[in-house]
Amino acid sequence: MVLDDPTELYHEYIQRMMAWLLFVEPDTVPQRHAMQLGLGAASLTKFSHKVLRMKTTAIELNPQVLVACRGWFKLPAENSRLQIVLADAACEIQDTKWWGTVDALQVDLYDHEAATPVLDSLPFYSHCRRLLTMDGCMTVNLFGRASSFARTVEKISAAFGADAVWAFKPTREGNTVVLAQRTPLRPKRDVLTPRASEIQTRWGLPATKWVRVFRPLQG
Repeated sequence: MVLDDPTELYHEYIQRMMAWLLFVEPDTVPQRHAMQLGLGAASLTKFSHKVLRMKTTAIELNPQVLVACRGWFKLPAENSRLQIVLADAACEIQDTKWWGTVDALQVDLYDHEAATPVLDSLPFYSHCRRLLTMDGCMTVNLFGRASSFARTVEKISAAFGADAVWAFKPTREGNTVVLAQRTPLRPKRDVLTPRASEIQTRWGLPATKWVRVFRPLQG
């Protein structure tokens, strides 16, 4: 976290977890719902809530993580737009109350050694797809010694359809962010480029670079 600006997304892979913004009209963002599976240091949760002004829900298994985020990482108190759910994400996302309600689903679930994703199965990604609105998008951070990009993308493609999946090139640290759309869209560069410029101007994210370093995995 940047102490002078607690809402800034400092790391490149965390910034890329916001690339779903390329698929929606910027003016609609405050009317949308973001959900994070795994609170981490609350970077994505704070940015969605405070900067994008979205309804935001984070699902976190470990209550100590929540205590740390509130005590050290300046996570705001819950309010009408911010909800923290202490639960096992694998179970919580099967609750029908969440189905079809999430516009931006951000998945960053790792064990304490950050060696492999905790949830990485075809049923899990199928449940994730069920959460999304028709123009919703899931972004997933893939990192770790035991993670396999090819195997994970195969599962995501099976759940969402191969034509719905996009991926970034890996960061220098080895993180690869994958996106999967509820409804496959292939916006052309003449749509993505001006939208990226607007995202960069409004919210300070390096979106013009995103357009150069991510692509659909099929076609």
